[in-house]
Amino acid sequence: MPRLHVVNVFTTPDGSEGNPLGVFLDGNASPESERQSMAYDLGFSETVFVENIETAQLAIYTPTEKLSFAGHPLVGTSWLLNETGNLPAVLRPPVGEVPTWIEGNTTWIRGLIKWCPNFEFIQLESIRCLELLIAPPENLTDAYCWAWEDENAGQLRARNFAPSLGIAEDPATGSAAMTLAANLQQQLLIIQGNGCQLHARIGPKGSAAVGGTTVLSEIRFY
Repeated sequence: MPRLHVVNVFTTPDGSEGNPLGVFLDGNASPESERQSMAYDLGFSETVFVENIETAQLAIYTPTEKLSFAGHPLVGTSWLLNETGNLPAVLRPPVGEVPTWIEGNTTWIRGLIKWCPNFEFIQLESIRCLELLIAPPENLTDAYCWAWEDENAGQLRARNFAPSLGIAEDPATGSAAMTLAANLQQQLLIIQGNGCQLHARIGPKGSAAVGGTTVLSEIRFY
């Protein structure tokens, strides 16, 4: 019976809030043909199947599709591997090698912007406008909506609607944070959803990094 770790990623500094992530450290115990239905059944924004702990090779699934790259599951899996004494220098999702490291309580990953999905970024004029949204604006199916909280400090609020991925509203989206930091060309603190906190900064050669705090929520058998 596969053992599932549930971690909350991009929490506040005190460990509250966060975006739940399911991780099967013994991913090969779950046949590939069953993984998509398992991810759908669990209902997390993403579920990770670690196929080799020593090399950190892994697969990422939303409730409806397999991803080649995503920030939230990579940050959470990196933290969990470190907690089990297996922190690698790189993670290996389908897209390739993704550097990872820890600074204090913050776990970071770095990837190329071209690996990130093509988000539709919508800047709103105020946080109040952001809070009033009940669906993506402008007749869009998916949209990452944001507004400055303190532009000089690089702090903003965001919400991400992603129904095409089986996610009505994503509590925290690492790859979008990376892309927005690259678009704005500055370091950011993003408060997403109900209070998830994401740090993002520009990296070398078309890359960006995203980091945050992760805590263990539960361990159970699936």
